[in-house]
Amino acid sequence: MYLSRMLLNPQRRKTRFFLASPHAMHAAVMSCFPTPLDGVNRERVLWRIDQLGNRVVLYIVSPDRPSFEHLQEQAGWSAQSSWDTRPYGAALQRIENGQTFAFRVLVNPTHVVTKDGKKKRMGHETAEHQLRWLIDRSSQAGFSVVEQDGDPMIRVVRSDKISFRRGSGKVTLVRAGFDGVLRVEDATAFVRTLTQGIGRGKGYGCGLLTIAAVAASESAKAA
Repeated sequence: MYLSRMLLNPQRRKTRFFLASPHAMHAAVMSCFPTPLDGVNRERVLWRIDQLGNRVVLYIVSPDRPSFEHLQEQAGWSAQSSWDTRPYGAALQRIENGQTFAFRVLVNPTHVVTKDGKKKRMGHETAEHQLRWLIDRSSQAGFSVVEQDGDPMIRVVRSDKISFRRGSGKVTLVRAGFDGVLRVEDATAFVRTLTQGIGRGKGYGCGLLTIAAVAASESAKAA
């Protein structure tokens, strides 16, 4: 497995197009693999776009090493190579129960409603329901959200609904982004979450959970 990060240039027309269309962004991500992926490996490619002001970062977790030259020409910073790819396997092997990490994830929080006898999948649009959606799935995903004074150390940092074209149809996607602190409860399940994602909408940039060392102040709270 590989973990890649690429800086995109938000001033370029193609970058703005990708940001407005997760379907187009997914196609661009898949074009980074010179050898066509089979069905299984294609499903295992996870990606996410993080935006903070003018900083736009693409993250990819994939079974094969991507090649970003083409995407660099379309949406990167032309003066320099703006990507980094590292093997992910060694880091995954070091995951153990009881470890705490800062995490970030963008998900498509959905639920099924029944109306007039018909079932329909809808997106959760309130922060309360979005938080509950993630916390309810954390155990199966191999982690728990760390609490401080009885409150979970997690916050919604992004919530939106985006509509975009896919072929002749239109897709509407509800997204919620979270930052928080987690504790690994089941290392095997957690590694599976890191490599296979969480929830639906993975082809549209949802589901990729990334982790980092907890800052010293947060680590003390998590102890």
